[in-house]
Amino acid sequence: MPTAYNGEIGLAYEVDPTAGEPILLLCGGFVQMIHWPEELLGGLRERGFQLARFDNRDNGRSTHCAEGPAYSLRDMAEDAVAVLDALGWFSAHILGISLGGMIGQVLAVHHPERVRSLCSVSSAPGAGLRISRPKLGKMFRILAMSAKKPKTTEGRIEHSIALYRLLTTPRYPVDEQRLRALFAEGEPEDPAGGMRNLAAMKASGDRRAELAGITAPTLVVHGDKDPMQSPKAGRATAEAIPGARLRLFPDVGHAFPAQLWPQVLDELDDLLGRAPHGSAEPTTGA
Repeated sequence: MPTAYNGEIGLAYEVDPTAGEPILLLCGGFVQMIHWPEELLGGLRERGFQLARFDNRDNGRSTHCAEGPAYSLRDMAEDAVAVLDALGWFSAHILGISLGGMIGQVLAVHHPERVRSLCSVSSAPGAGLRISRPKLGKMFRILAMSAKKPKTTEGRIEHSIALYRLLTTPRYPVDEQRLRALFAEGEPEDPAGGMRNLAAMKASGDRRAELAGITAPTLVVHGDKDPMQSPKAGRATAEAIPGARLRLFPDVGHAFPAQLWPQVLDELDDLLGRAPHGSAEPTTGA
């Protein structure tokens, strides 16, 4: 697997071999790049995108930072720049979910020339209860579970599925069969690494003022039943970014349902003025 480097931080990444309009996917916390659903990946390919994805630091096959200093969202945005450089992409569309949405926002602020468009999903414009407005009881349960580290592979898989149940809604329940296969395929989870990701998010504070400088066309996607980042966080993101378009999905939690990604891509096509369903001719990714 190819690796990009931001200083001593190695970032494992994958890229489609077929040329197209470049899009870089930014993962949330505690997950790996293999977790992106085929409903999204296939939809992007059908629409003429060339997609790339990578494991954030402290996740998957990228560098784990147990011995290193604390880092910030700005550092994680520089990781994304390192991946773009390794790909030979001067700029790309950026799609990030949860923590990945925050990384994408910071990237669009500090490297506007690298961001063709931004799609921020299940994310927020900063850290803090006043911004995220989470459901406190469920949030504390999720954070407590996230910090645990079961000793067996089977225990790790069941623990991860139980965590996902807290992030979904009855209308869009967990696809347990798919998740079991993914968690069995991926690298062992690193709960401490995931908590370091969250520390980077918390250290960022309120970023709404700086988000006013984003110039990229922006789509903000959020579930109206998100227990971690309430719909108010989605609205605050869209209000902070000039010209951003907000799309709220009913009965959707924090883990975005795979079957709704085609609707998100339709919204993205519309935002970018692209012909729907991949009828636009692809362009080179460089």
